[in-house]
Amino acid sequence: MEAARRYLAEFVGTFALVFIGTFVVAVGGERLDGGAATVVISAFGHGLILMAMVYALGAVSGAHVNPAVTIGVAAVRKISVPDAAGYIIFQLLGAVVAVLLHAAILSKGATSYGLTTPAPDVSDGAAALLEAVLTFFLVTAVLTTAVSGKAPPGFHGLAIGLTLTASILAGGNLTGASLNPARTFGPAIVSGNFTSHWIYWVGPIAGGLVAALVAWALHFRDATETAEALPEAVD
Repeated sequence: MEAARRYLAEFVGTFALVFIGTFVVAVGGERLDGGAATVVISAFGHGLILMAMVYALGAVSGAHVNPAVTIGVAAVRKISVPDAAGYIIFQLLGAVVAVLLHAAILSKGATSYGLTTPAPDVSDGAAALLEAVLTFFLVTAVLTTAVSGKAPPGFHGLAIGLTLTASILAGGNLTGASLNPARTFGPAIVSGNFTSHWIYWVGPIAGGLVAALVAWALHFRDATETAEALPEAVD
């Protein structure tokens, strides 16, 4: 039952992030000027809803709402591999349901339901590298504030949401700044558009793993070494 609650929280959180995220991109790209305004509303739309979900659902599941975050958390041994797999499955389901609802409300336009794709002048390799770097920032914010528990109380959601906002402001016009395989997977499935889809798995997961390595060195190594040094219980 406890696992089911966590999986439901991940489904709801990812649903919210992808629904709001795809809508702000679609509205900005198809009904506004499609330029700077789109990036700004996309950045703040994604950042604000992620912040809200962290505060709303963090106590239940940690509010990963992102396979790259879940893989990073698993890498520092703060979630088991089977539980991480469950999280990712429900994140992907939440993303697909979000875009199906998007499609029921707003017909497919030029943005393919807010799908993230590289700009024409950005190579796949450069796009994957940018996604990795930006996801590194996001997963670092998650691990070193929420997961480590060492951030000032109540500020972890703000730090995580603002990191996503800043990342989209930096990379939105280049790759869409997904930083989240689920965020790209949902629109790709519903629209049938898998252009450069691999970028949005390889880049974010690589960035998340590097962030996990850095966070382990900064915060989690000492705890692991202390636990290993403790004597085993004697029955």
